[in-house]
Amino acid sequence: MLNQTPLYEAHVALGARMVPFAGWNLPVHFGSLLDEHHAVRRQAGMFDVCHMRAVDISGTDATAFLRRVLANDVQKLCVPGKALYSCLLREDGGVLDDLIVYFLAADTFRLVVNAGTAVKDIAWLQEQATHFAVQVVPRHDLGMIAVQGPAARELVLSLLPESIQEPVAQLQPFFALAEAEWFVARTGYTGEDGFEILLDQTMLPSFWQQLLEAGVQPCGLGARDTLRLEAGMNLYGQDMDEQVSPLSSGLAWTVDLRDPLRRFIGRDALEVEQAAGESAQFVGLVLAGKGVLRQHQPLFANDQPVGEVTSGGFAPTLQRSIALARIVPGVSGPLCVGIRKKRIPVTQVRLPFVRHGQVKVAL
Repeated sequence: MLNQTPLYEAHVALGARMVPFAGWNLPVHFGSLLDEHHAVRRQAGMFDVCHMRAVDISGTDATAFLRRVLANDVQKLCVPGKALYSCLLREDGGVLDDLIVYFLAADTFRLVVNAGTAVKDIAWLQEQATHFAVQVVPRHDLGMIAVQGPAARELVLSLLPESIQEPVAQLQPFFALAEAEWFVARTGYTGEDGFEILLDQTMLPSFWQQLLEAGVQPCGLGARDTLRLEAGMNLYGQDMDEQVSPLSSGLAWTVDLRDPLRRFIGRDALEVEQAAGESAQFVGLVLAGKGVLRQHQPLFANDQPVGEVTSGGFAPTLQRSIALARIVPGVSGPLCVGIRKKRIPVTQVRLPFVRHGQVKVAL
């Protein structure tokens, strides 16, 4: 049986097309994926992301615990509200999940993990926590709405309690404010500015309705995927998973090796991979001809297989087919993709494709 978010009835009332996703019944679109995509790039759109799970970490060993289980170093989070992107790794360097961690106060942090891995993540964190004076508390009482786009901040601010409007307006990117029942983070998954708002599930339907009345476009999973692809953002289960390290997934920047005494889980394997020069290249691709780039399509250089597409699709902002791809180290020169027994040229580009509404690649 699929889980329903607190916003399920609101979605049905708007005529959303609902689909199964990671054990949840979620909207794929509210009538037009393209309209929703463009609304986020040009104005403001909102997403029901209640399927993602907040997990609170607290206790005298909270910092030491997170320095052990995360590849990035929470020691950087010296200011309350500051956020950090990181991965949970296996001992062999494979990615268990990617997540955001927020520093709330001394010895208190909040993680937001992916829906499809939440149960596994929480069990794994609780297992690791047995060696530390720390509590791992899944926040099943909370749900989240993401509001993204150039007008998102202005529209959200107008709907917040007056007491937090000014401090939220002053938030820098990758910071959050936790005040009473409100948790507002200036983070997102679209390449646009905006907020992710965590609230008690009972408060979400009325806040969704206020956003709707303010003119924010409801958006589904379809637009969420095209937006994140244009922004060059990884999707767990496609661009990385337990079989692939962050060094081969374009996520080396999320791994902090500077402190040799911080022996986080997976560090030894990453150091071996790094020393051997075995990490794959993670690149952006733009299709030169007709067709659509899709996951698992093979890539070739000089008629030799050199990798595959990890995520691909049509990019509404670029009006082209684009992809994220993993290719063997050292490959240079022209690439082709195999589509229906044909080999079509692709152009390798630096990520992201789009950021803050602006195309960042040459077409």
